[in-house]
Amino acid sequence: MTKREVISRYRGSFLGLLWTFINPILMLSIYTFVFSVVFKVRLDPQNGDHDDKFAFALLLFIGLILFNLFSECLSRAPGLILSNVNYVKKVIFPLEILPLVSLGSALFHAGISFLVLFSFMLIINHPVEWTVIFLPVILLPLILLTMGLSWILASIGVFVRDIGQFIGLILTMLLFLSPIFYPASALPESVRDYLFLNPLTLVIEQARAIILYGRMPDWGSLILYYLFAFFVAWIGLMWFKKTRKGFADVL
Repeated sequence: MTKREVISRYRGSFLGLLWTFINPILMLSIYTFVFSVVFKVRLDPQNGDHDDKFAFALLLFIGLILFNLFSECLSRAPGLILSNVNYVKKVIFPLEILPLVSLGSALFHAGISFLVLFSFMLIINHPVEWTVIFLPVILLPLILLTMGLSWILASIGVFVRDIGQFIGLILTMLLFLSPIFYPASALPESVRDYLFLNPLTLVIEQARAIILYGRMPDWGSLILYYLFAFFVAWIGLMWFKKTRKGFADVL
């Protein structure tokens, strides 16, 4: 179903699946030109970014890959059951896998984007640090959190159709309240701690640390994030299974 989801998105287009590579390549090229050539943005010298004109483009691209993974799943979640009514009414089908299909599609596109990122880093002679092997460890709690929220939103979307519009507003707010267009270190210490209440902040900062700077993950923070993510995933699945009994009546 995930394969069909990915292929159907590009069915009928001239380039087909090549768009999965073209889109991130074009976006990374635009970020590099705008922030490295036009604005000439430089980051914190303590990270070794003062001589790297591509640093901000890389930092921004990593943040957007993770945000798009999270955003794609949550924005589609409220309409998952509504767009698959036949599975609810006519077939005995495990509805809880529908958010997994959406997640699989989002992970496929995120994987292509990371491949483009690493290729670009090699082209510009930016070292790909060995700590990148910890990327799956950092992504897993975000995946769990995303699944939990997707199950909740998919269920609520059946009963409250306005939830889709509301989630769109929340995701727009998160785009600017997450350290995507800036590193967390750029904020004053008085507000920096509040930024970490955002579930995307820790993952984005840790991904940048292991990919760009060769730092080890912050294991203490990650353990707490794992516990929180497991809890949200468990609550989401239990909520979905509890409420799915009413889907057929409402639809």
